Amino acid sequence: MALTLSSGCARLTFSPPAKFRNRSTVFATLSPPRPDTVNWVEATSSFFDQDTRPIMLFDGVCNLCNGGVRFVRDVDRNRRIRFEALQSEAGKKLLRRSGRAPDDISSVVLVEKDRSYIKSEAVLKIMEYLDLPFPQLAFFLQFVPLFVRDYMYDNIANNRYAIFGYSDSCEI
Repeated sequence: MALTLSSGCARLTFSPPAKFRNRSTVFATLSPPRPDTVNWVEATSSFFDQDTRPIMLFDGVCNLCNGGVRFVRDVDRNRRIRFEALQSEAGKKLLRRSGRAPDDISSVVLVEKDRSYIKSEAVLKIMEYLDLPFPQLAFFLQFVPLFVRDYMYDNIANNRYAIFGYSDSCEI
């Protein structure tokens, strides 16, 4: 590195190092798929054989989540949504179907026969199944950018136990 001054201007030049070493770093490797890998869509297809209604997965010990389930149940007079706690065996299987870890209780999940929704998208989709005026409210809220909706969702979800408390077992 050299600094030269010519006609009042400074010029900084770098000379390359004498030796270059060829270094390669492996950050991650892909392992071949295991033969015992379960297809969770097929493994949970029985949930939708007799009843095609979507399933709302919720944190069964969270007071906010239990209140949300009671609210949805009261407003959904036609019973268009089923409910399952994330901590249940069925909930864990449906989480895997949705591409999430079976112990991930960080978000409400709405599982339909062909698709799953998480975080604020799940909330908006649940609102679409409810009675008036919630589908219209969901329509307008979809214009709020996803990163803003999920930021707000995450702030509430990350503090739900501190603000609303939790119970020792699933109330619903």
